[in-house]
Amino acid sequence: MRHQCDALNATAGKLEDYDCPICKNKGVVYFIGGDGDIHCKECSCMTIRDSMARIRNSGLQNLLSNCTLDRFETETPLQQLMKTTAARYLSAGENSWFFVGGQSGAGKSHICTAIAGELLRRGKAVRYMLWKDESTKIKAAINDEDEYDRLISPLKTVPILYIDDLFKPVYDDRGKRKQPTPGDISLAFEIINFRYIAGPRGITIISSEWTMDELQQVDPATAGRIFQMAQKYCISIIPGKDRNYRLRRQKA
Repeated sequence: MRHQCDALNATAGKLEDYDCPICKNKGVVYFIGGDGDIHCKECSCMTIRDSMARIRNSGLQNLLSNCTLDRFETETPLQQLMKTTAARYLSAGENSWFFVGGQSGAGKSHICTAIAGELLRRGKAVRYMLWKDESTKIKAAINDEDEYDRLISPLKTVPILYIDDLFKPVYDDRGKRKQPTPGDISLAFEIINFRYIAGPRGITIISSEWTMDELQQVDPATAGRIFQMAQKYCISIIPGKDRNYRLRRQKA
């Protein structure tokens, strides 16, 4: 029976995206139970595969090959700071959060995507949340308890959550930035607070067009939790046209 079990575990599977040395890409691992029979259980790599599938379906996969730390340009001291901080975050292997907010086009999503991609390559379970899209779906389900829970629970419990463009700004007809809605603020607090309480089991990576000081004005409770968990991995980019590197490249 033992030889048969070992043979099953040694057989290669056909699952793609991630090369698992444990299940040999079958998605299951075989073992001999207390009754002496062979049983199987889901391999731990399925969490990683599910995370990669979500990222692929979200459209982020196309960015992973381009948005790496090696590809991040450092023409200015600010860009160098962003890259150095991200590299330090990855090297430390700490259970800290990472936050970068402020000027649009400064490379915030590139840096956060690079971090998320590297953590995925290390076998970590990462979920991508594009704030504007997913928050809209969740808020629309506010009166359906089961659907609301189905949508928000994974964002609370996944080991690593990457929130891209938290509180994506909306502008009025005069070009003035509007404050996030009460619904957005409530939703953000629900997710952030749950992960804050989870401690090292709730690592969160966040990009936003709001600096930390601006988030403090929007909602001190949410901002305070983010800052406390990120601390030395917290970057705020003061708005300025000279810091919109995406626009500068388009003009070049």
